[in-house]
Amino acid sequence: MSMKSNRRWKIESRDAAYQGFYNIDAVSYSRSMHSGDMSDVISCELFVRGDVVGVLPYDPVRDEVALIEQFRIGAMNNKPDPWLVQIIAGMIDTDESPAQVAIREAQEEAGITIGDVTLIAHYLASPGASPEENYIFYAETDLSQIGGTHGLLEEDEDILVKVVSAEQAIAMLDAGEIRNALSVVALQWLKIKRLTEQLSAL
Repeated sequence: MSMKSNRRWKIESRDAAYQGFYNIDAVSYSRSMHSGDMSDVISCELFVRGDVVGVLPYDPVRDEVALIEQFRIGAMNNKPDPWLVQIIAGMIDTDESPAQVAIREAQEEAGITIGDVTLIAHYLASPGASPEENYIFYAETDLSQIGGTHGLLEEDEDILVKVVSAEQAIAMLDAGEIRNALSVVALQWLKIKRLTEQLSAL
């Protein structure tokens, strides 16, 4: 096994190649190889955007979850169309903590008031190409009066909120109808949580 203390890496250069809504940096670096030698200088592009949070609101009394549906340009090849059903999500572009962003996004995107959130996953989205980190939260709340269209006009958001049974959401996941990574992780976690609770009740 490689000793982590012997691993070395160095950013040789990093320059802005493109700046827009998202940024692309041209990066050159060198790093240790498993042989113990240092690599030659390697050049690549790094897709730079803020870290992302997702939150899955769950109503334990009604056994329901709140999902949202919106157009996603990156899903242009999705069938039947680029409107995806997913959990509430947003970028961290302020000095707020990930948990605070999750609570704010729930209000902005779905009109849901959340008090506390529980972190269920924290992972690198695509570390071969981007430093983006994802945080996924779970929150229990009352969803009895939730629904309709939400979102911030200044961010061109047009978000339809759907409250569905947990069983229906998991069925959509199993059928491949929910394909957004944040949502897959969140609903897989909920699926395991519900199965564990059901088994412990036997």
